[in-house]
Amino acid sequence: MDAEARGANGSGAGTAGGGTGAAGGEARGGRSAQLKHTGLRPGWTTGACATAATTAAYTALLTGDFPDPVSITLPKGQTPAFALAVEELTPQGASAGVVKDAGDDPDVTHGALVRSTVRRLPPGSGVVFRAGPGVGTVTLPGLPLEVGEPAVNPVPRRLMREHVERLAAEHGAAGDVEITVSVDHGEEIARSTWNGRLGILGGLSFLGTTGVVVPYSCSAWIDSIRRGVDVARAAGLTHVAGCTGSTSERTVVAEYGLPDIALLDMGDFAGAVLKYVRRHPVDRLTVCGGFAKLSKLAAGHLDLHSARSQVDKPFLAGLARTGGADEELASRIATANTGLEALRLCEAAGVPLGDLVAARARDEALSVLRGAPVAVDVICVDRAGAVVGRSVRPSVNGPT
Repeated sequence: MDAEARGANGSGAGTAGGGTGAAGGEARGGRSAQLKHTGLRPGWTTGACATAATTAAYTALLTGDFPDPVSITLPKGQTPAFALAVEELTPQGASAGVVKDAGDDPDVTHGALVRSTVRRLPPGSGVVFRAGPGVGTVTLPGLPLEVGEPAVNPVPRRLMREHVERLAAEHGAAGDVEITVSVDHGEEIARSTWNGRLGILGGLSFLGTTGVVVPYSCSAWIDSIRRGVDVARAAGLTHVAGCTGSTSERTVVAEYGLPDIALLDMGDFAGAVLKYVRRHPVDRLTVCGGFAKLSKLAAGHLDLHSARSQVDKPFLAGLARTGGADEELASRIATANTGLEALRLCEAAGVPLGDLVAARARDEALSVLRGAPVAVDVICVDRAGAVVGRSVRPSVNGPT
């Protein structure tokens, strides 16, 4: 789960959780109902904060006035509003900033000031991103960004680009701009993250795929998983899916057409899903998640949080050997920067590492189920939601 934030200076229109559902407009199960059941306050990601700051700055560059609060539109349709903490208009460009509020999630970036400076570029330049003070730069392969790029992930970039394009169209502008994002004291804050180990140097990274932060609490979230299973069983469903996040959730819906109440927001708690389903069986359980997270399950970890388990590259190298990798490739996998890099190395060599991880993760899931009559299949996805590995077929009480 992204440890990110709610509204700037505590503001924010609407609710981050969203969702519809059964009669009366209240969700009975699935991701949104789980979030409501926890009683935790959701929030907005750092990428959403940067998008709000960018929108305000570019509006001022075009009109001379800063919108305050500034509203943005997120991928799932939410339209939060953010109060501005900083605004500056100069002949060279415009800058705006919002303060990140992590809500009920224990986030090291709580209270950080996220800034965006926008300046015009020559026609045809497009939208160019720069890392300002406190924002990291990618220095190693294996991330969804090229080496040398600011550590602003694809979805936050897309959000900022879309808002710039919309404003440009409204005001008859070309939309060719440079966006420099920065975070006050970001380099210091980043020392409390894993960024350095991933080769993100100089500051923080901007993450997130929905703009919404799901707050983290072990006891509350595990309780919500149990409630999700109970609701699905009470509704007579025979197939449920444990997903690590919204991207994998979309993949499962596309694959199987499951209703909302069949979707369990597993997050990092794979063990919680498996142990509860062991005691309260359903006919079929699909486990779907990011390749790196499910490689941890494949290695025997039931808590997939980065603070308590890490991607085991030597383990992946061993799996790759069983799939035909030679020693040179296995050595490169064992020293890869990230699980994604290991996967890409194998894809280039025709080694089905994604399938091998999915099959091993399924076997681990079956071992936790201890003979419960539950068929299990596992799907691994990349950051864009593309399927990069799957177990052969659902199996009960042992591999097939």
